[in-house]
Amino acid sequence: MNRLKSFFKSIQLKFIIIYILLLLIAIQVIGAYFARQLETQLLDNFTESINDRVELLNYNLEQALSAERDEDEPSLEQDVQSIIYDFDSEDITKIQVIDSNSRVLGTTSQFGQENVGNRTTEPRIQRALSPGGNREETIVYNSQIGHRTLVISTPIEADGEIVGALSLEASIESVYSQLDDINSIFANGTMLAITVSALLGVLVARTITRPIMEMRKQAKVMATGDYSNQVEVHGEDEIGQLAVSFNELNEQLHLAQATTEEERRKLSSVLSNMTDGVIATDDYGDIILMNEPASKLIGKEYIEVQGQPLLDVLGLYDHVDHLDEIKELSSTIIDFSDGNQELLLKANFSVFQDDEEEMNGFLTVLSDVTEEEKVERERREFVANVSHELRTPLTTMRSYLEALTDGNTWQDEQIAPKFLNVVQNESERMIRLVNDLLQLSKMDNKDYRLEKKRTEYIAFIDQIVDRFEINLRPGLSIERGLPNKRYYVWMDSDKITQVLDNIISNAMKYSPEGGQIQVKVEVQKHHIVTKVTDEGVGIPDEKIDKIFDRFYRVDKARTRQLGGTGLGLAIAKEIIEAHDGTIRAESRENQGTTISFRLPLMRKKRG
Repeated sequence: MNRLKSFFKSIQLKFIIIYILLLLIAIQVIGAYFARQLETQLLDNFTESINDRVELLNYNLEQALSAERDEDEPSLEQDVQSIIYDFDSEDITKIQVIDSNSRVLGTTSQFGQENVGNRTTEPRIQRALSPGGNREETIVYNSQIGHRTLVISTPIEADGEIVGALSLEASIESVYSQLDDINSIFANGTMLAITVSALLGVLVARTITRPIMEMRKQAKVMATGDYSNQVEVHGEDEIGQLAVSFNELNEQLHLAQATTEEERRKLSSVLSNMTDGVIATDDYGDIILMNEPASKLIGKEYIEVQGQPLLDVLGLYDHVDHLDEIKELSSTIIDFSDGNQELLLKANFSVFQDDEEEMNGFLTVLSDVTEEEKVERERREFVANVSHELRTPLTTMRSYLEALTDGNTWQDEQIAPKFLNVVQNESERMIRLVNDLLQLSKMDNKDYRLEKKRTEYIAFIDQIVDRFEINLRPGLSIERGLPNKRYYVWMDSDKITQVLDNIISNAMKYSPEGGQIQVKVEVQKHHIVTKVTDEGVGIPDEKIDKIFDRFYRVDKARTRQLGGTGLGLAIAKEIIEAHDGTIRAESRENQGTTISFRLPLMRKKRG
């Protein structure tokens, strides 16, 4: 059933119909012309035959009407009747002779014998008898019986005078009967020709449509991405040339598809392996492409944002009001931070343009600049802190020096030493600050070397604690928790000493009267952990991660009062990390703080 439906919709049926219609139209035109010419020819032949007989009859009647008669000879009516009966035939259905007085002399009609001797008033007879009468030929059609009759009226002349008239009726149905027979034969021939033409049309149409159907099938296969097959070339005509062109097109499409696929894979690989996020939009600003890094940066999958406006997804309404303004906005910083994590993205925008240089969409490249912005912020804070830290002692020194140089204050034995002591303390504070800054600068630039050597760690810690116990203020004690075993560490003893000095000094500064400091060493797998715990005021949870930042102080007023620079723990962190270790802090407010750092142990074989 489907094949039948497809046949009625196919070009093959159209070819057959066109072929039959062309043949039918040609046959009909030829048939109509032939029938018309045949009808004219048969009518002319029939009319000519009747006219010949009319001429002969007219001659005989002329002789009869102009001859003088004796009494013993037949009457004129009998003579006329005899003449017209001799001319009676199947074609001539009625002959009537009228004299110059319009009296009927004879007729071959059985129903018109009673009119013999009577006058007739038929107009055509009267016109034939009138002076200068003309011959008339008329075909009369009887619609009731469907009969056609040729009616002829002609005058009978003798010596230039009209002596009577002749009326003749002849049936021409034989002519039209012949035409009907011929038309029937022609119609049968037409049907036979159409049947044969239809069969030939099927063959011809299949010859023409078969390559086209093969190309259609191949086009469907090509639509699936399979370019391996080619259509068969059946000749060198236009369809054969079309098949050749189709195969060339197949090869070109295959090449173009392969090139496009290769470029797509390259682009996909580039987008997938980019560290930056890429988002593409259409000319309406709706997202049509996004790679995995972009998905991770904005925290949304591509399926969630596909088709959504770029301005909504990136929250750009704080920077632009309309999509067109992105053209003028080359780049901007977008804050994607939440309560737990800071995230700053730099968005660079570029415009897609078509061949007519009309905007066809946007390309957005997202970069994580959180660390860069953080470093820049720390750099600004660092410069501000250094400026502040240096300005404070310098201002103090200038004030005291101005006081000493103003008047005779420098001669005052009680005030002058105090002022000079303040100047000296502030100078030492600046020297410590500058030295710490130089040390951090060297560490940042990798412009220093660690003088590492094999060190027995427990004895090393004992010496440092012993040194601090000598200068321990009254009411403060140090408790040791050291293992009774030797452990060796590959380290720079001076640098680790600096780390412990900073940590233990801070613990002593912030420990209350009667407080206790614990110095504990633990071994965990291949690392040794040193913990220094005090019983001071502690550090709030939200500030615990910032104490290793440069110039950060939990209590700025107290730190300055105790002489700190805010760089000690930052230097300690740099030194520990240079030893491939880690440092961390744990604290509870009003309960104390523990600073611990981990260093790798040496393997025994190195001992």
